[in-house]
Amino acid sequence: MPSKPASFKISLSYQNRAIAFYYGQIEQQQRLLKRIQSVLPDNLAQQAKHCLIKERKLLIYTDSATWASQIRFYSNVIIGILQATTQSPIETMQVRIITTQIGSSSGSSRKANIPSVEKIALIKRDSLSVSDAQLQQALLKLSSTLARLANIN
Repeated sequence: MPSKPASFKISLSYQNRAIAFYYGQIEQQQRLLKRIQSVLPDNLAQQAKHCLIKERKLLIYTDSATWASQIRFYSNVIIGILQATTQSPIETMQVRIITTQIGSSSGSSRKANIPSVEKIALIKRDSLSVSDAQLQQALLKLSSTLARLANIN
């Protein structure tokens, strides 16, 4: 009689101190962010995206330099309100800008640096005078590839 295969538990169902620690950090950062957003005006509160305390410094993340400069005006108020609610002392506040770059873009701005027609012809001509057959083959292949990329017939 075949035995019943062992069932698998979801890996997050096990007690894991490292994951619990990180979840605690995330919850603390979300509470700090809500506290910061409660101090800021409504239009500015929406622009504060993330925050964390690192080495006595409060870091607030936003997605625009304009909003960052506006949030900096409230630094004394934000630090003052958080001093009472956090365990770690905050000495300074810094606003950073989040750059959204997810995945690779389909319209890449990088282009190949293709040499001029004269230089391609020079590579081809000089490859014929090379005595090493393997190097000669590589240079001929390079010149033909460059000619194809440059749309030379």
